[in-house]
Amino acid sequence: MSVALWTATSKGKLSGDELSVRCALGRGGLIAAEDKREGDGASPVGIWPMRRVFYRSDRSDRPDTGLPCVSLRAHDGWCDAPDHPLYNRPVTRPFDASHEELWRDDNVYDIIIELGHNDSPPRAGLGSAIFMHLAKPTYAPTEGCVAIAKPDMMTVLAGSGPGTALEITY
Repeated sequence: MSVALWTATSKGKLSGDELSVRCALGRGGLIAAEDKREGDGASPVGIWPMRRVFYRSDRSDRPDTGLPCVSLRAHDGWCDAPDHPLYNRPVTRPFDASHEELWRDDNVYDIIIELGHNDSPPRAGLGSAIFMHLAKPTYAPTEGCVAIAKPDMMTVLAGSGPGTALEITY
């Protein structure tokens, strides 16, 4: 059964169904989606559809989820250059414009849920690469994403499918 809505709050909690776990949010705190800007480190307030899951098949099996899954490759990236036509879209590295590497050594991107923030269509400078991903052991703030522990991520994924969304709220 899919949970229709997961909620992440400014108090550092993610909840849905009977789950309530710790989460990390952006180093810039929370910000209204219309005020979100590229590089501000803030997590955008709103309800964001869960689009698809990217995962490192060399580190994890395909997650048990109703969401579409994509196995990451070493050359995968995400464009964060507001003036580029592929802004807030996956790209293949090497890539000539500013971008994030999705294949990381620190494990936080071993499992990524792409959130539907600023994606239909993307508007230049209003934020890119807003994901739910794995938290660092210290739950250090993110660059604007929501981060949770791997066991919690597996529970969230198992309870998610088409139509599931993440609400980021105060």
